[in-house]
Amino acid sequence: MTTLFGRTMWVAVNLVRVPLLAALAVVGAAAVAHGQSSSMAAASPWVTTDQTEVRLVAATTATGETDTVQLGLQFKLIPNWKVYWRNPGAAGFPPSIDWAGSDNLADSVMRWPAPKRFSVLGLDTLGYKDEVVFPISVALQRPGDPLTIAARVNYLTCDEICVPYEADLALSLPSGSAFPTPYAQLLDRFAAQVPGDGAAVGMAVNEATIVGHGGAQLLRVAASADPPFSEPDLYVEAPDRFEFGAPTLTFADDRREAVFEIDVSTIGKDSADLAGKDITLTVVDGSRAMEVPVPAVTGTDGGPTLGTLLGILGLALAGGLILNLMPCVLPVLSLKLLSVVKHGGGAPGDVRAGFLATAAGIVFSFLVIGVALIVVKSAGMAVGWGIQFQQPVFLAVMTLILTLFAANLWGLFEIRLPGGISDRFSTPGHDTSLRGHFLTGAFATLLATPCSAPFLGSAVGFALSRGAIEIIAVFLVLGLGLAIPYLAVATFPALATRLPRPGPWMAVLRRILGAALAGTGLWLLSVLAAQVGASAAVATLAAMVAIVALLWLGRRLVPPAGAVAWVLALVVAGLAVAGPAIIRDRPIPATAASGEPSAWTPFAAGRISDLVRDGKVVFVDVTADWCLTCKVNKSFVLDTEPVAGELGSADVVAMLADWTRPDDAIADYLARFGRYGIPFNAVYGPGAPRGLPLPELLTSDAVMNALRRARAGG
Repeated sequence: MTTLFGRTMWVAVNLVRVPLLAALAVVGAAAVAHGQSSSMAAASPWVTTDQTEVRLVAATTATGETDTVQLGLQFKLIPNWKVYWRNPGAAGFPPSIDWAGSDNLADSVMRWPAPKRFSVLGLDTLGYKDEVVFPISVALQRPGDPLTIAARVNYLTCDEICVPYEADLALSLPSGSAFPTPYAQLLDRFAAQVPGDGAAVGMAVNEATIVGHGGAQLLRVAASADPPFSEPDLYVEAPDRFEFGAPTLTFADDRREAVFEIDVSTIGKDSADLAGKDITLTVVDGSRAMEVPVPAVTGTDGGPTLGTLLGILGLALAGGLILNLMPCVLPVLSLKLLSVVKHGGGAPGDVRAGFLATAAGIVFSFLVIGVALIVVKSAGMAVGWGIQFQQPVFLAVMTLILTLFAANLWGLFEIRLPGGISDRFSTPGHDTSLRGHFLTGAFATLLATPCSAPFLGSAVGFALSRGAIEIIAVFLVLGLGLAIPYLAVATFPALATRLPRPGPWMAVLRRILGAALAGTGLWLLSVLAAQVGASAAVATLAAMVAIVALLWLGRRLVPPAGAVAWVLALVVAGLAVAGPAIIRDRPIPATAASGEPSAWTPFAAGRISDLVRDGKVVFVDVTADWCLTCKVNKSFVLDTEPVAGELGSADVVAMLADWTRPDDAIADYLARFGRYGIPFNAVYGPGAPRGLPLPELLTSDAVMNALRRARAGG
């Protein structure tokens, strides 16, 4: 009985279990099928090319009850191929989507994960390799209704070549409750790579300033990070007219502070100024990134501290004093010596008054130069120390004045020079008028401006990068520095009165010093030839000879013939001044005018970073035919061993930046270093990508040490 009952129950249970298991199997299969269906509905089919796969994915299974849904544009790329960021860099274009044909789509916003920088053939581009998903927020026209997506994607993929593609993608999301899809985590991972304001990752941009002006500027960005920076990079977005190179970096505070410096250039022939424009900065450091819109402001943020200003004024005083010994000033030694020797045995009061007048002429001239530079700078033009020597008319006027001084010293004529430049200033037995002393100081100042003495470049650079008050203060102190020898004689007149009395020996001195001034005039004519051609220089020289001859005749002929000679001399002087603006032929090439060896290559600021990336060392020499200190550096350092041999090495590129004629690119390059005068030299290399500026007066040791440091990173 028991056995029969057990068998009966076993049969009953199995009869029930088989249908139950079958039912469960059907339910499970339906659930799996539903999940697969939902997953498939949340992604469009892949569109495949030889290099890429692209599709749309959704974060939810349906539109749900919100007014937005989250999608993603997913790319997979074969090794080494890339697609581009929204700002692709020097080449390429970013992916774009045309939503025409979509239903229930009101608007869309595509976000961009932080890109990487790629350098190919010296060009920097920004983009993604391997895989990237661009998160897209889609606003619904009718929240709760189904969403139908029709997306036409245009994109460019590049490796050694570039291939443009167009992909048509389709995706539909039904209405109803929204649940996460298998792609939600993928979307979240790439959404986390979209740069925020920096607060969540401990990064901040503190300042963005512009150095320089016009077509080539430097953008300096100060940023901070806690935890410290590792290997940060900076990407800049600005109006379409601007291009940005790769940044150079300096760190402070154990890498918690970083300063990025980026070369800025303009697209096309017309230069533009980045200052005042709104720019977007993206800082990427490994897995963290930030993005911040900022205005680009000029680098004159706030005024200098009192200590800084006093230090700069000290440099200006020393620079002005040393300027007395520079080769640009030495040719006017005649004016200084005669100012001293003709006071031999004279009255101390006359000596003091004369030397104070000369010092006043120097200081006044420096103030005039400072005011002129303020006006030029306010007009947005390039400013610099000695740039008046880039003007042919100025050279012709200075040559005329030097010619008259030299002829007067040689005794060819004795007149009151035009404009009261000197009142029989060098005739023994006649005191120079105070006006003559004053104008002698002004003349010495004008001839001093082509030179840049030690400390002078730093002081002038500081002044011209600041405002009007700093410019006036620095140029006032520069004038005082140059005037110190005159002020010393005014303070101690015995320095002049105890010299031998003027006598026949001064005639020999006058001829020697006249030759020095004539040599200076010939040098100015060589500069004129480099600017407007040999014809203008020869014509100006002929005019100078004719003027001297006419003045000599004017003194010796009886009226009215003498008066006619004087009038003709004035006419020829006017023609000589206007001549360089009328007579123009092909200027002497910079390499020929400067005597540079063929190994020197023309200056190109844009090539420097590329050459450094290739492991080269770049030596930049900013020079001009009117810069005598530049000539001294060349003759005694750059053209002598061991420097000449190093500059000719296979891994060294020597660039010649000739500033004899106005050149905005060179002026902007100098401004990046805070320099507005020449000579200027800098060395770049793997160990010094931002450049090592050298002192105004070069030495072999200074150049060789800079070349060694620049190679250090290679």
